[in-house]
Amino acid sequence: MERVPQEAGAAEARGAVAGRARRFVVGGGALVVVAVLAYWLGSSGGNGEGAAPGPSATPTPSAALTVAEVFKRVGPSVVVIQAGRSLGTGVIAAEDGTILTAHHVVKSAVKDTKDVNLTFADGTKTKAAVVSSNPTRDVATLKPAELPEIVVPATLGGAVAVGAPVVAIGNPLGLTYSVSTGVVSGLNRTVDDGDLSGLIQFDASVNPGSSGGPLLDARGLVIGIVVSIADPGGDEAFAGIAFAVPIGAALGSEGDGPPGDGPEI
Repeated sequence: MERVPQEAGAAEARGAVAGRARRFVVGGGALVVVAVLAYWLGSSGGNGEGAAPGPSATPTPSAALTVAEVFKRVGPSVVVIQAGRSLGTGVIAAEDGTILTAHHVVKSAVKDTKDVNLTFADGTKTKAAVVSSNPTRDVATLKPAELPEIVVPATLGGAVAVGAPVVAIGNPLGLTYSVSTGVVSGLNRTVDDGDLSGLIQFDASVNPGSSGGPLLDARGLVIGIVVSIADPGGDEAFAGIAFAVPIGAALGSEGDGPPGDGPEI
């Protein structure tokens, strides 16, 4: 993975929806009949048509999920990647089976045309070709030679806020389909030499083998691709600071450049 970053700016957007609710209570006796009749006539215009529905709260796009629900939803989209001696993680990002991962996970295959081996969540094993690779962003896309019987692409997200909960799914130290949780610690982080910038900082535990895996928000949407950790001890062990490329940059970045010299998990 990459180097320890410097402080940079952070941005946060918030929104709210509001609605109105009504409750009617009427008295007893004949007044009840009169009140109800008057209300019905007034709301229907006296033409016998049904009353128009009252205003209601605008629903949010999707409710927050428990960590178990996030894993159940996204786990089938996560892939184990073995490229030479490099172990990493990927996530199915499209209906055609295209997989997003970290460049450094498959860079040996890019340079030496070595085989990239995939294992899908249902146990299907196949090889893959490196379709694109961007060392500057440390992202790559893979095309599997074969697909599992059921392809389950993850749903891609967008907005990220400091303090928001996140979930990481990966294969740290070969422990496949491990889940860890944390929060977004910072935004727009830049590594020492500036090779990687605009990174999401988070504190969910990741280790070697986690690279290329999805960073998810509380709705189970992919908001980033895990690429690196801070490594103050030089032992490639998690120190509570990890980084992910925002999903927009992972999908849309272009260009070439040397990969970083930090620990590549």
